[in-house]
Amino acid sequence: MREIVLDTETTGLDPAAGHRIVEIGCVELLNHVPTGEVYHQYINPERDMPVEAERVHGLSEDFLSGHPVFADIASDFFEFLGDAPLVIHNAAFDMGFINAEFSRAGWATIDKRRAVDTVSMARRKFPGAQASLDALCRRFGIDLSERSLHGALLDAQLLAAVYLELLGGRQHGMDLAAETAAAKAIGDETGPMSEASGSGRREARAHGASEDELARHAKFLEKIKDPIWLRS
Repeated sequence: MREIVLDTETTGLDPAAGHRIVEIGCVELLNHVPTGEVYHQYINPERDMPVEAERVHGLSEDFLSGHPVFADIASDFFEFLGDAPLVIHNAAFDMGFINAEFSRAGWATIDKRRAVDTVSMARRKFPGAQASLDALCRRFGIDLSERSLHGALLDAQLLAAVYLELLGGRQHGMDLAAETAAAKAIGDETGPMSEASGSGRREARAHGASEDELARHAKFLEKIKDPIWLRS
């Protein structure tokens, strides 16, 4: 199962008020395991950068002016997302901005039902506890030392780790990866799997004892006095 963990940075809180996306970060998961494939893009918002927003992510109007506008990256972004579920922290916020940008660029919007909201997951798992990304990283012992400012790709990477913990722990993904590697190794060593079974299992092998093993076993039995299997 392919999933995309996604985060955005913006010029403000409300796309209806003219605020825009300035950074997108995505991490690809396959069967809950990061594949190493990411999507990262800075975006020219075609407007000024409020001081309050710049304090959050550190992206200035001057810096962003040298990057493409959303309409120019919409195709690549849409292609990377594909039809995968989107794992987002506070999904309503990011989905609102993403759909506003796609709509403005003349693209179809994304069904909000594709979003998996990790804030909702965290509140169900830990009722009454803080559900911010920072709080969840501290709860799960995830390193926050590089997060001096918000950044879409870094936050998506942190969220991927949090998401796996919310699903049941990082060991789950590690086990899956190990099982996949072991299965591949067996297949490499033994050749094609049984076509008759169609189940991906090898045909059973014979395990009969050799003549030498039978002789040694008989010699061993001679040393046993009054064995119970010879009693009438």
